[in-house]
Amino acid sequence: MRPHPDALAGLALALAMTAAALPAAADTGFVTCQNGDALSVLDLVTGEERARWSVPGKPAGVAVDPGGAVFVVSPDSKQVRRYSTAGEVLAETLLDGGPIGVASDPARGRIFVSDWYNARLWVLSSETLETLATLPADAAPAGLALSPDGAWLAAAERDADAVRIYDTETLELVRVVGVGTRPFGLGFAPDGRLFVGNVGSNDVTVLDAPSGEVLATLPVGERPYGVGFAAGRAFVTNQYASTVTVLGLGDLRVLATIEVGEYPEGIAATGDGHLAVANWFDNSLSLIDARTLEVTATYETCDGPRAFGAFILPGNPPGVLP
Repeated sequence: MRPHPDALAGLALALAMTAAALPAAADTGFVTCQNGDALSVLDLVTGEERARWSVPGKPAGVAVDPGGAVFVVSPDSKQVRRYSTAGEVLAETLLDGGPIGVASDPARGRIFVSDWYNARLWVLSSETLETLATLPADAAPAGLALSPDGAWLAAAERDADAVRIYDTETLELVRVVGVGTRPFGLGFAPDGRLFVGNVGSNDVTVLDAPSGEVLATLPVGERPYGVGFAAGRAFVTNQYASTVTVLGLGDLRVLATIEVGEYPEGIAATGDGHLAVANWFDNSLSLIDARTLEVTATYETCDGPRAFGAFILPGNPPGVLP
């Protein structure tokens, strides 16, 4: 016997009401903690630490693939590991050098890792972590970032006071652009402009990656490190000042300076319009509302959080959250 149409309509309404009553899927932060040889897996709505992974080798660099893989770089042990979101080691490799920064290129099944000691970048298979190629760099490459369209890879070269731009399709070096003193962290805005934090000159260089044109140099706080974007604004962590500088993406003027924890480093945007900031000396993660510019929460992490890279996965990843 077929159910009556009214019964089907009632069931559909009940299911819709049930779905509406469920909480929104929380973003998850995978926060590398260098001092603690660990990684905190945090629910970014409740602040609950869902798991704490043991990660030997003083982990710093991290890149979370949209598909769910978590890539972690441990500079002291020279290891790169690929984890599932449940914390299972799916692949690992030992690199002869000084790996520190990492960026994922999921469209091409690769990750990029910077070699601090040997002036190069590794190109690794994201599945097996096998070395596919090496790219020439200059002195002390650190932060890495891919443009929103995936066309460009940018590498900050701290001791060369420059940024290198590579074509991600051909892996060719396109240009070298001089920036401020000792660039370390960097990030692409949604419109494709590249923002570079210069820890030695206390400013941010804004440039056009395809042409290499420097568009602006903006003074920020002391020792700018990481850059994140949300709500039409750029957010820059200032290590020595324990603050975040907020810049308008339209006119590039300073909109606010926000106090966070001590020695902020990694920063990334959540799906609900917040910025998550890792505070290395406080063992904490600050959440900033990108619209009101207020700190809305502070969560505990493992010891020495750096979260150097793209450390947030949108939604509830399988194996981590119920």
